[in-house]
Amino acid sequence: MTRRYLTPAEMTEYAITVGVSKIKRKNLEVLLMAILAGMYIAMGALASSTASHAITNQGVAKLVAGAVFPIGLMFIVINGADLFTGNCLTVVAVLDKQISIWDFAKNLGIVFLGNFLGSVALAWMETKGGMFGMSQGFLGASTVATAAAKTNMSFGRAFILGILCNLFVCAGVWMTYGATDVAGKILAAFFSIMAFVISGSEHVVANMYYIPAGIFARSNSVFAEMAEMSLDELAHLTWKGFFLHNAIPVTLGNIVGGVIVGAMYHMIYRQLQND
Repeated sequence: MTRRYLTPAEMTEYAITVGVSKIKRKNLEVLLMAILAGMYIAMGALASSTASHAITNQGVAKLVAGAVFPIGLMFIVINGADLFTGNCLTVVAVLDKQISIWDFAKNLGIVFLGNFLGSVALAWMETKGGMFGMSQGFLGASTVATAAAKTNMSFGRAFILGILCNLFVCAGVWMTYGATDVAGKILAAFFSIMAFVISGSEHVVANMYYIPAGIFARSNSVFAEMAEMSLDELAHLTWKGFFLHNAIPVTLGNIVGGVIVGAMYHMIYRQLQND
């Protein structure tokens, strides 16, 4: 019987190959693929928020959101696109001395920009499409409340939640490397991302949708009032607040989480095996 999966050691070799191939592309190609990934993650976030926003039981709401959100990573894995958090695994090619740390940083920088452009574009389209008015405006209010909560975290908390997030995400992306058919890749993406969403950890690309969407929704006084949040709680729901109070610590945490996963497997299957 033909084996339809890679062993962990083979997955490590494959991850190195993927990392090298990601670096060798033209910058414009990387940027366009990153814009697509930003849109895909935003599409998953939009759908999961819409599905769960009116559920009052927090546990059930998280479960529903978690069941819907993974479509974003499925789009990326099957259709092909570049996601900042997943590209952190390119570190295995750095550790294997196949690419430089500069190549790694440059790729992440371009992908970060593209993910941001794609995610914000989708949040803007949602605003212009009047989608926040769903459930008599409760979706808009829920969007404001979610974004405000994300911009009111301490730096340390956001950083730790960023690490936890990318442990889930990169472990899931690593599993998709091990699947040799589409069904296997979908299952690997689904359960890992579902677990990440339910955990409540912080994903910088998802937040590139959630927080700008909250900023856009807040511009409607009805949604802002329905969110029932104080002026102090809304004070950081700005573009400056997004970057200072969420994007920077979460990005750093996501990088650490991704590097942990990639570095551990490289150490186990490349360094220790070759000693």
